[in-house]
Amino acid sequence: MLIDDLRRATGIQRFMLVTGLVLTAFLLIVAVFAPLIAPYSWEQTADAAGGFGTQQPPSAKHIWGTTVSGFDVFSRVVWGSRTAVAVIVAAVVFSIFAGVALGLVSGYVGGWLDRVLVMVADAIYAFPSLLLAIVMSIALTGGRSSAVGGIAAAAISITVVFIPQYYRVIRAEVVRLKAEPFVESAMVSGASHWRVMGVHLLRNATRTLPLVFTLNASEAVLTLAGLGFIGFGIEPTSAAEWGFDLNRSVSDVTSGIWWTSVFPGLAIVLTVLGITLVGESLNDLRDPRLRVRRKQATDNGSTAAKAVKAR
Repeated sequence: MLIDDLRRATGIQRFMLVTGLVLTAFLLIVAVFAPLIAPYSWEQTADAAGGFGTQQPPSAKHIWGTTVSGFDVFSRVVWGSRTAVAVIVAAVVFSIFAGVALGLVSGYVGGWLDRVLVMVADAIYAFPSLLLAIVMSIALTGGRSSAVGGIAAAAISITVVFIPQYYRVIRAEVVRLKAEPFVESAMVSGASHWRVMGVHLLRNATRTLPLVFTLNASEAVLTLAGLGFIGFGIEPTSAAEWGFDLNRSVSDVTSGIWWTSVFPGLAIVLTVLGITLVGESLNDLRDPRLRVRRKQATDNGSTAAKAVKAR
């Protein structure tokens, strides 16, 4: 599927898609091989030679310098990629399972259940994801999160906020597919309702989920960073988290200590940029209206070229 998208993409779309894929792949590689890439642990402030020192500028020993707490910036950024990937996976997987299940049942059953679920889904959109994440963080961890607690708080908040998106996509597809001949044939042949939903409808209604996944994954990273920045994220000795490191570097900026904030901030920007570029490119490539416009532009260009040659 992705290979076909790469072949269809041209010009700026191909550039956006390839750039996004490279950035996303780089994030995954860093997250997987973090123990091999990072020279120190995320909580390490000393080695055999002694303490790292606080707010040390970039050097041969610490290529990105050290923080006000004495952590190695490079190691914190590398280990932070693991935390980011964990939140993305947990949040989106939970959202997909819940949203797909509710969408299938709602679209297939219909009636009062469908109306209630649609109303609840609309109401959830009124909750900002970061505000909900703060509430969940306090409820789950008392505002001082361990690695598991912080990831769970961010994941649950994103799950609740984005369930309606997956629900709406699946419900709309199920409502459309219910009238298709292959579904009616399955019902006439005696297939159970669970088989119709789980085999015939589910397989055909989930084709657009990769688009929603990529567009929502970047929101998970931003929510986790927001939690850490305002002090409701993961404790620095539990796991590395870019938002917390940015919070600790605020006072450094006014003192000319730039390395404690630039690298964690750049990691957040590049991660969100990569995922967003992939999502937007796939969305454009699979939009039938844009495909028609591109085809018309190509046909017009070919007609104009033939007219010029004829002259």
